[in-house]
Amino acid sequence: MNHNAPLTPRPLDHLARTQQRILTLRQLKEHGVTASTLAERCRPGGPWQQLLPQVFLLHAGPPTGEERLRAALLYAAREPGGTGDGEAMVTGLAALALHRFSSVPPLLGIGRIDVLVPRQRRLRNAGDVSIRRAHSLPRPQQVTGLSCAPVPRALADAVAELDDAETVRRLLTEAVRGGHCEAAAVVRELSRARLLSRPHVVDAVDALLAEGRAIAEGRLYEMVNCYGLPDPVWHVDLRLPGGPSLGGVDAYWPEHAVAVEIDARAPRQDDDALWSQYAQKRQHLEGLGISVVHLTPKKLRDALDQQATVVRTALMASSDRTPAAYVVVTPS
Repeated sequence: MNHNAPLTPRPLDHLARTQQRILTLRQLKEHGVTASTLAERCRPGGPWQQLLPQVFLLHAGPPTGEERLRAALLYAAREPGGTGDGEAMVTGLAALALHRFSSVPPLLGIGRIDVLVPRQRRLRNAGDVSIRRAHSLPRPQQVTGLSCAPVPRALADAVAELDDAETVRRLLTEAVRGGHCEAAAVVRELSRARLLSRPHVVDAVDALLAEGRAIAEGRLYEMVNCYGLPDPVWHVDLRLPGGPSLGGVDAYWPEHAVAVEIDARAPRQDDDALWSQYAQKRQHLEGLGISVVHLTPKKLRDALDQQATVVRTALMASSDRTPAAYVVVTPS
């Protein structure tokens, strides 16, 4: 028996048929594939092909969308042969495609794959992979076994490369309407990426916030109806008799002096001023004996029963409070 004969890649053929068909150079060497065997198999018309530096596809023909993403993550892994988990994640349009956005082309129709890595990594763009660096990475999500940026971050990275107002508006709206995330989370990432100074992004954000508020209002109606709360008056303006407006609220129970307001604020450039105005309004109402319950769109989406309990508790506690000042209620 010739102990110096190179190892046959037959076991790797079995691996390619049953498991992973994207492997790195290190993984191939661990399976006994020599440089000469690799060169032979990756020849023009051969059964394998090199997709990216040190990343190989173990079949002929074009890669699938998932194989392209897996190859990109392997290329961007910290160590050759690593998985890229925690050190690299798909972002931008490719990530939105993974999250099944209908307004994004399928993976095979996306020409460039954006991959997010730590800023200190020394990587270059290669093939269809574009490297994006970040001071701190968000916590990745696993989508079909692939490390993927959360929707708000993926959206910000996609929007940074888009200048078509309609496309940006469609993406942001689908994020909220499709239940992927809340409007505030999207605006927060757009602000961090310094994209809110772009006019077409600002217009899309205004539409996004309106969409997010409409959805939150619908959930508030659902909460009142489904959890047996007494009917409030909806969307009213409160004022002292003969005095100026105290501000509008989304729901108000005059008999209990309880108001509900949806806190749909989003971090924007003037957020400090908005928050100050918001806090003064709440303080003024509570100084008049009106209990103000603030509900966020996220809480209304994720824990509607808990929010109903919060409102019910406020209504029940009204009998124990000092009677509130009389206020005039008018449609807002």
